[in-house]
Amino acid sequence: MAQASKVDSSEMRTLRIDPSSARGAAASQLFEEIKFIPLETTKESLFGSISQLRMTDDSYVIFDYDTKAILIFTREGKYKAKIGASKIEKDPDNKDNQDFYGFEIKTEDNQSIIRLQSGKYYFNFDLDGKRISKVMIDKKKVYDSPYKFSDGTVADRGYLDKKEKDSTYYEISLVKEKKKIESYFPYSVDRYKNDQFFTGGESLINYGVPDEFFFLTAYEYNIYRLTSKKLSLAYRMIFPANNSLPADFRSNPVYRGKRQAYFQANPKAIFAIGNPYQLGDNLYFKTNSWTWGQDERKAFIYNLKNNMLTSISDIEPDSLSQFLPITDAGVHYDFANNGFLHFDGTFFYTSYSSLLMFKFKEQNEGKNRVYDPLLSAYFKTQDKKSNPVIIQLKPKKN
Repeated sequence: MAQASKVDSSEMRTLRIDPSSARGAAASQLFEEIKFIPLETTKESLFGSISQLRMTDDSYVIFDYDTKAILIFTREGKYKAKIGASKIEKDPDNKDNQDFYGFEIKTEDNQSIIRLQSGKYYFNFDLDGKRISKVMIDKKKVYDSPYKFSDGTVADRGYLDKKEKDSTYYEISLVKEKKKIESYFPYSVDRYKNDQFFTGGESLINYGVPDEFFFLTAYEYNIYRLTSKKLSLAYRMIFPANNSLPADFRSNPVYRGKRQAYFQANPKAIFAIGNPYQLGDNLYFKTNSWTWGQDERKAFIYNLKNNMLTSISDIEPDSLSQFLPITDAGVHYDFANNGFLHFDGTFFYTSYSSLLMFKFKEQNEGKNRVYDPLLSAYFKTQDKKSNPVIIQLKPKKN
């Protein structure tokens, strides 16, 4: 195997995490601001749930996996436009799957645009849902990556170094002006043959600090920090024995192709961590295991200063949240599946259905709850079948 760059572990911090010891907290103890943003419901805008959420200065852009549609709303929740399959013509000569499964927000001429990939083409749309262009994907232009640093360096997952014997791949590389600067974790493409890879979501996360990313690898409890210069090991999590994988789970061939069977036999074992974000002294993350249930604790806030572990599913509503839960944890599975939908460095975003919103309102009846004008209007004009509601949360830094 090829020579890889060395990971800097000189500033690694070990975190001992026991999910069973996590405590609850009142919403106002953890957040400075909580806002509920109902999304306008019309015949055209009606959708089921938010699979992907991104925002621009004046818009929310949403992907609904079930209907394979992109919906655009103002930051106040007013419906603007929809991009559905009817706006993406199929290539009759391409027999491969041409569905799209998400989008990217790109910048062209200082304007935000929506880009999606279907078959061999990129389709670009403005924030009114109007198609701007259809461009054939240039396979030679491999560094059109969303993971860019201010100095022009690009983070590339799955980088292929053809100069090396046997064409070595790397899990993560730093590339500048199409030249490899650093590469980490070499592997052969053969590793995907007769094996199984279960992850906790995206491996490269814009975690809240400008010009830095968190990076995760399969079947490890490490959180790496990636800058334009190097990859360093930031945090190593240690879980109780009954929640941990064997130390050699990633490398021992005895587990190859049998990982799912192992997880089924050991459902409490955490097979991945996901969605790590950091704001001040607080590290946010979720765990993934084969256990499933509304009472499971899988999303946490770890305070790096006092080592306190808080369970997000045990955060209690209070006056700051208008006595409404901040997630659907404990009653449904959107938050369990997705965690926070987005973090822009200041706010977290999540959502839940109008069905649950009205259920939570019913639980508050007789308690003299007062809602802000936006929610008051929503409860008067909408019902349990209306569109989901976005929850915007501004976390405290310490």
